[in-house]
Amino acid sequence: MSKPAHKSSKTKRWSARVTKHSNALDLRPKVFQSSDPRQVALSLKRSAERSKRRKATPYQSAMSMLNFYINRAGKKLPKKQKRVLQKAKDELRDVSGRN
Repeated sequence: MSKPAHKSSKTKRWSARVTKHSNALDLRPKVFQSSDPRQVALSLKRSAERSKRRKATPYQSAMSMLNFYINRAGKKLPKKQKRVLQKAKDELRDVSGRN
């Protein structure tokens, strides 16, 4: 039996669709491109608190989306932006009272 040569283009970018059209959070456009970690954290927290479709707590949903974006961006995420997003995790903990 031979394997299919390539997956369809629809399944190649499923992570981009999740980031753009999350079923749990209504994200502000370009939230992950911000250079201010606090703004990223506050935006994610606000989106998670307003969402009626999330399954977890607002903190868990926001942190999950942030981790998802960092992991899915992989090597294509510039180091400077990755540092901003890693700092956003700490900011999210602070604004959510998790420290």
